[in-house]
Amino acid sequence: MSAGTVLIAGIGNIFLGDDGFGVETVRRLAGHPLPEGVEVVDVGVRGVDLAYRLLDGYRTAVLVDAAARGGEPGTVYLIEAEAEPVAVPVLDGHRMGPDAVLALLATLAAGTGGRPPGRVLVVGCEPASVEEGIGLSTPVTAAVEEAVQVILRVVYEAAQPEREKSPC
Repeated sequence: MSAGTVLIAGIGNIFLGDDGFGVETVRRLAGHPLPEGVEVVDVGVRGVDLAYRLLDGYRTAVLVDAAARGGEPGTVYLIEAEAEPVAVPVLDGHRMGPDAVLALLATLAAGTGGRPPGRVLVVGCEPASVEEGIGLSTPVTAAVEEAVQVILRVVYEAAQPEREKSPC
């Protein structure tokens, strides 16, 4: 992968209700035309794989995941993330949210010579439930299309910075 590209990664466990938000959002996003140089992937629960992929020289990374921040279920957040957090959490390869993935980047970059993205954004959605079960709750299902539109705006800004911005 070369610098100047955008990675959109859906994160989450589809067997834990609204935790599947990121996976469903990138599935829906894949049906939209995207600018050249934009890659959409469903990483699910493969956080370590995502961390290594983030070292491939992307200019911008957009991580899509459920994000419990205390709002109403279905609230969509756009969060500017730090690519080099100060504290490294306990790592579990199958339960790594964006915070753990980003904390791992600095360590992996030092060991591999990889280059983290210049900008990392998280498009999150307030979950109603992350209990065992397949399928998103009604408010989170309704938020998927809003999240897709947020991602499209971000992608057109990141992929075509010198051109007219997309009216998404």
